[in-house]
Amino acid sequence: MKTCVLASIVSLVLAAPSWAQDNTQPTSDSATDAADLLRRDDPDNTVQRGPLSSEPGTVVVLRGLDKVTARTRDFEVEIGDTVQFGALSITAQYCRKRPPEETPETYAFLQINDRRTDGFGVDVEGEQVFSGWMFASRPAQNPLEHPVYDVWVIDCRA
Repeated sequence: MKTCVLASIVSLVLAAPSWAQDNTQPTSDSATDAADLLRRDDPDNTVQRGPLSSEPGTVVVLRGLDKVTARTRDFEVEIGDTVQFGALSITAQYCRKRPPEETPETYAFLQINDRRTDGFGVDVEGEQVFSGWMFASRPAQNPLEHPVYDVWVIDCRA
């Protein structure tokens, strides 16, 4: 038993110098290039960036869920246009989809208004219920919080 414990302690002491080495530096240029590609779309990155590897899209593909009827509908919104989904008015301002050689991500900037009526069917000023970025890979990160409807980004097309 003592021999086993002693052997474990000796192996830990001998391995400690290799653990103490600084492993934070990339081991190759390809690792550095990949990290640069992943950070290229980061707005908080203050390092001078090269050109983006993809072009902004012209059409956002969204999926809407009506929670009352449990029906889903896929619809396309051109950038700058507004589409109606139930009582929601959805305006797409921007979208981009990363190319396949980078980490896959599709994101869009949407503004969503909840249309209101005065009780007699006449539209009155609605309330903006969402204005911000939605990501296809993380729909729960910036969700539309509405009691009746859910909206997700599916794709961005040129």
